[in-house]
Amino acid sequence: MIPDLLADTKDYWRKLDDLEAAYQKGEVSIEEVDAKVKLLMTELGRSRKQALTYFVSSFRAKWSQQPEIIVGVAVLGIITYAWAVVS
Repeated sequence: MIPDLLADTKDYWRKLDDLEAAYQKGEVSIEEVDAKVKLLMTELGRSRKQALTYFVSSFRAKWSQQPEIIVGVAVLGIITYAWAVVS
């Protein structure tokens, strides 16, 4: 399963906005806000770690199957970048 880091980040910000609105209304205390923010950061960190792990494992799988294609694309990218900078 591909982790959807963009959706998780949007969800994180939505929850922070909801928490801020509740704080502004006086529904939660600053201590509760601090605790909730810590939990939200932990959730987002877990999601980021899953996305990074997925990316690394996908890259390793592709590298083991077709390393010459990856090297070729990388070299082509470097040449194109050098050409664009020099021109």
